[in-house]
Amino acid sequence: MITRVVVVGGGTAGWLTAGIIAAKNPLVGENSHTEVILVESPDVKNLGVGEGTWPTMRDTLRLLGIAEKQFLSECDASFKQASKFVGWQQGGEDKYYHPFTAPAGFGAVNLVEAWHDEGCPGDFESWVCAQGMACERYQAPKMPQLPEYAYNFNYGYHLSADKFVALLHRHCTEQLGVQYKSAHVAGIQSHPDGAIAAIELAQGEPLAGDLFIDCSGFSARLIGQHYNVPFVSKRHILFNDTAVAAQVNHASDQTPIASCTVATARPHGWVWDIALQSRRGIGHVFASELTTETQAEDALRAYISSDESLSQKAIMPRTIRFDPGHRARFWEHNCVAIGVSAGFVEPLEATALVLIEKSAEWIAEQLPRSRAAMAVLRKRYNDMTDARWDEIIDFIKLHYVLSERRDSPYWQAHADPASWTDSLQEALQLWQSQPPGLLETNLRQELFSSASKQYVLYGMGFRSRDWQPGGITSLRKPLIERVRREFLHNGDKLLAQLPTNRDYFNRLKATSA
Repeated sequence: MITRVVVVGGGTAGWLTAGIIAAKNPLVGENSHTEVILVESPDVKNLGVGEGTWPTMRDTLRLLGIAEKQFLSECDASFKQASKFVGWQQGGEDKYYHPFTAPAGFGAVNLVEAWHDEGCPGDFESWVCAQGMACERYQAPKMPQLPEYAYNFNYGYHLSADKFVALLHRHCTEQLGVQYKSAHVAGIQSHPDGAIAAIELAQGEPLAGDLFIDCSGFSARLIGQHYNVPFVSKRHILFNDTAVAAQVNHASDQTPIASCTVATARPHGWVWDIALQSRRGIGHVFASELTTETQAEDALRAYISSDESLSQKAIMPRTIRFDPGHRARFWEHNCVAIGVSAGFVEPLEATALVLIEKSAEWIAEQLPRSRAAMAVLRKRYNDMTDARWDEIIDFIKLHYVLSERRDSPYWQAHADPASWTDSLQEALQLWQSQPPGLLETNLRQELFSSASKQYVLYGMGFRSRDWQPGGITSLRKPLIERVRREFLHNGDKLLAQLPTNRDYFNRLKATSA
């Protein structure tokens, strides 16, 4: 029976993991015995990236018992409804959206088939969903009168990582019973079978535990330094290994707030742009083998200086270096790596935080009750997480392989099939004759639905070369026509009513005063 879980490392990964485990295994009642302790080195600074979330964060905040109003106010948070990709297809002003709201009728009908049969009119996303238009208008995803976490359009958040960590720290210790120790890990004590018995602290007695969670970031104090679990680099698939990033204020307190993460392709990589209530987080991701840091920083400064909605005060970019990839195993003996200690790839599609959420949730639901159970769960977790990393890598790479850009060695290298995985090449072959469907994969807990694949595929200009029209039966046509009529009517009605993000947050502040 797991009676003590020790989380090594704070930051977003550590506090989310500790909070989720504590919330699902409260230390109250006769049958609950799970104690959660988080140990954090006082000298380690929060990485401060990962400011974009998926809609899963709404469920996580609800589970933790954090009110949405409090979260939005304390974390300088704003809404994220989609990812907007600019210049990825041809390098000009081309753009498309990957929204969080699925195509109309998703699960009952596959509108991409009707779209193909009609000759692929216009852009796919606006043909099946109105959320991209809401983003173009800087609108919020919900009416102000809706309850917390309810929505008109599905949404996640943009947030200040530092402020989010501070909120989680306070809430987890005060409301969820997580114990906190600020101390350096000086050593590891092991059982004869190799499992960790305790961590030795530079200050105080050794801290024993039953399950240890490594959230120590790039240092990977337990999974890497102690267990020497190999790191599997994916640099040959996803070339990016460096980013230069800056925080830039809005030009004024009335500047519109975008409700999508904007990813703008550049000759040597791409620029992320994340809008919070008071500022924007902007960074240029690139491959150090193909681009210098000076080139990337110059491109970042040019992006900022060209935007009149940004403050033009001097910025001080910081550099973040990483090796894209993940551990060969994520659970070793009684140690589980979550967050950067388990793996990290570029921030395209904001997979970092959702993988933390999903991993912590699985561990919280499956705390081992015996040594035999731990062995079974360890294998299942490793298999599941390995499959998730394969899925993430394929989905991110998909954005590059569909591009028609050849204006630099960076884009030329991505176009080389030698850098594509076998699984991605198989999927592209399948999609030549039929669109991504609900049941095309064997993954029970896939991260990216067929809707997400459709948005990226057809947003990037992919067309099924072997498509044969006329596959829609006469029985399905009336349903498709009805779904389309309702979508167009309801979408127009909703867009006419939704407030802008700026208006929504001004109203939120007024009600909090």
